Amino acid sequence: MTQPQQQTGSFNDLGIDKKILAVLARNKFETPTPIQHQIIPGALEGKDVVGIAQTGTGKTLAFGIPMLQRIAFQRVKGQGQGLVLVPTRELALQVDLALKNVGGPLGLRTAVVIGGVNQNPQVKSLKNIPHVVIATPGRLADLMKQRLYSLENVGIITLDEADRMLDVGFLPEIKRILKNAPKERQTLLFSATMPKSISALATAFMKMPLRIEIAPQGTSAENIEQEVFVITKNDKMRLLDSLLEQYKDEKVLIFSRTKYGAKRIARDIRHMNHTATEIHSNRSQAQRREALDGFTRGNFRVMVATDIAARGIDVKDIGVVINFDLPDNSDDYVHRIGRTGRAGRFGKAISFVTPSEKADIRKIEQLIRKSLPVLALPTLPAGKPKPPQDETARPPRRQQTIQRGRSKSPSKKAKRPPGRTSNQKHSSAGPRNAARKRRPAGG
Repeated sequence: MTQPQQQTGSFNDLGIDKKILAVLARNKFETPTPIQHQIIPGALEGKDVVGIAQTGTGKTLAFGIPMLQRIAFQRVKGQGQGLVLVPTRELALQVDLALKNVGGPLGLRTAVVIGGVNQNPQVKSLKNIPHVVIATPGRLADLMKQRLYSLENVGIITLDEADRMLDVGFLPEIKRILKNAPKERQTLLFSATMPKSISALATAFMKMPLRIEIAPQGTSAENIEQEVFVITKNDKMRLLDSLLEQYKDEKVLIFSRTKYGAKRIARDIRHMNHTATEIHSNRSQAQRREALDGFTRGNFRVMVATDIAARGIDVKDIGVVINFDLPDNSDDYVHRIGRTGRAGRFGKAISFVTPSEKADIRKIEQLIRKSLPVLALPTLPAGKPKPPQDETARPPRRQQTIQRGRSKSPSKKAKRPPGRTSNQKHSSAGPRNAARKRRPAGG
């Protein structure tokens, strides 16, 4: 059932244990957000919950407080572990930090299980039997297959950003995890949208879930001012130059459609004498963490990212989000712009739209149920000389060859490694590579 939005009152009214209330007070959490106010009481009673809310509404504590309280004070024998599944590494680390802030003082331990890094330290932390495991589905399923992790003690499972996990191809892993989890468990599912695939998942793996919808699907935050500039692709960088100067006192997050584009944009911004970093799937986990930490601390004023960051960044003082490229999926527009206007602040979201992309803007307007104002272009600065090309910012060599209209001569055969036949070569490039494309960098 869907419950109407209520006055949020105080955390003291929600049935939270006094020890957790003391921790919340020390962390200056005084008033619950609407989703926290509506979900925490039912979740504390052990009910399954489906929560639908836009990004930045406080979902982590909405599931985190009930999970930590039930593990610490209402533990069911043999089921004293919580599991949180998230789509990206960045979101996993963000959730881990939030749960540590509340659960750490209570003596509760967490473990993060994510792809893209060595699994051995993660396996070691799992052997210490943490109270809560925060994981991306791909790496967790791998460890289960290797028999390095068992779900037998899991009593509470949360799927955070469920729609995003399904978008990036994690449905098989999620189904496997839920099928292998104890049947007598509590399941909490959070999603910004409710497509049929999410409804089917809830029907198959949840018991009469309480459905709580804080805002209509696709709703963007009211405190974000949204603007559109129609501009040619070749003039985008000049417009960006102008906007970075106009908002020189603001922290700016820029979204690129591709990782090569993100690297090129960040390089050009640095050439404009702005401090800039980048986060995308070509960067190692250590580089991504360093970039996010530097952006959070203010060492970099600008960060350029692909959609890997649309749901995994919790930086409260981002003043401007710029869609240098529109997202492939209209739903991602809401998540991108939700990186600004957080914690009650006002924010601005600016989108660059080429003339051929006007239909995409209409789809976004239908989703968010409002018209986006199209502004006249400001006087654009002269184009700056391009910095030297970086090999890592270029598309793969084969793509460059195609772009230049050249092809390999059929008379020149490519050299193969010893022992590899032509058939072996083709077979290794098929389904496995297709699976890689479906798999997110965070898994």
